Amino acid sequence: MSAWQPLPDDLPPEVRHFVEQLRLLKDRTGLSLVALGARTAYSKSSWHRYLNATQPPPRQAVTALCRIAGLAGPDAERFTVRWELAVRAWPRPATLPASPGGTPGGTGVPGGDGYEDDPTLPWWDTPPEEKRGRLPGGKLLLYAVLLLLFLLLAAVVGAVALG
Repeated sequence: MSAWQPLPDDLPPEVRHFVEQLRLLKDRTGLSLVALGARTAYSKSSWHRYLNATQPPPRQAVTALCRIAGLAGPDAERFTVRWELAVRAWPRPATLPASPGGTPGGTGVPGGDGYEDDPTLPWWDTPPEEKRGRLPGGKLLLYAVLLLLFLLLAAVVGAVALG
C-alpha cells in the first residue's frame, strides 16, 4: 500500500470519498504512478494531481484505471457515478475562462463548471460500440487496394504501349 498524503480538510464529502476510493483502486493494481502513467494516456504527474485531490481526473482516466484494476460491469459503473458526483462538488478555482464552446470552464459534466474533460481516448480505451463497423486497419487496407489498382493499370498501359 502507498503512504498517501492527507487530503485537504475542506474537501466536500463526495470528493473525499471518490479520491479515497480511487486511491484504493490504484493500490489494488500494485502499480507505481510511473507504471500507471505508462499503462494509461495520463502522466505520472497527472495521476499525482488526481490522487491527491488537486485536480479532478477526466472520466477516461477513471475508466482506464478501472480497466487496469480489473473492474467491469456494475463495479466500474459505480466508479463513474462517484466520479460524476465528485466532479460536480469539486472545489472550483476563483475564476475560469470560458471554453471554446462558450460554457465556463468547459466541463464534460452537465451543470458542472470546474474543468475541461479530456476528450482524447487512447485506442485501447475506445468503447466497443465505436469500434464496430470498422475493419482493422481500414484506411491502410483502402490505400493498399488503391495502390494495387494503380500498379495494375500502369502495367496494362505499359503492355499496350510496348505491344
